[in-house]
Amino acid sequence: MVGDRADLRREAGRRRRDSLLEAALELLAERGQDGLTLRDVTDRAGANVAAVSYHFGSLKGLCETAVEQALERYLDAQIDALDSLGPAPTLPELAEAFARPMMRALAAGGRESAVLRTVARVGIEPPQGWDRLTGKFEQVRHDAARALAAQLPDVDKEELAFRARCAAGMLNWLALSPINAELAAKPTAEVERLLVPVVAGAFHGYRHTA
Repeated sequence: MVGDRADLRREAGRRRRDSLLEAALELLAERGQDGLTLRDVTDRAGANVAAVSYHFGSLKGLCETAVEQALERYLDAQIDALDSLGPAPTLPELAEAFARPMMRALAAGGRESAVLRTVARVGIEPPQGWDRLTGKFEQVRHDAARALAAQLPDVDKEELAFRARCAAGMLNWLALSPINAELAAKPTAEVERLLVPVVAGAFHGYRHTA
């Protein structure tokens, strides 16, 4: 009986923590961090101020954890998309997989698109202390560079990894720029038609031959 009650308390605590994270991410996507108050988050989550202090220490800690987890989900989605490719994908296939999480968020619109902008902003320059995500950033670049090597055997691995980083930076910029709204208004197939060749071009690069 005592063990059952303890399990129920832990489960209730986990649900409360998750609801706070979800509320913080939604509000950050809607408003940004400036002007966001602790009461805003607790009202949205249906929790009390003490729960924020208990689980995260402060509003700042809550917001950082929420965005970090959202960024991790984005990176995991990229990794899964790249893992789904065959042994020697074409550049368009690789570009589609690389951009898939962003295109899905654009297609979903609303909150998903807003969250994407929050994640993209942080993805450009992750805060100090987020070292645990370094391995996932590196894995995305490594997986993309490995797939690129089959199509671009004359380009060294370091340069291929650089191109993957440039492509990621371009996607982050698209998420934050006015073009994001233009893309979000288009059908999914049209977004893919427009975006995949651009990402594939970044992967391919250009070499001037005299």
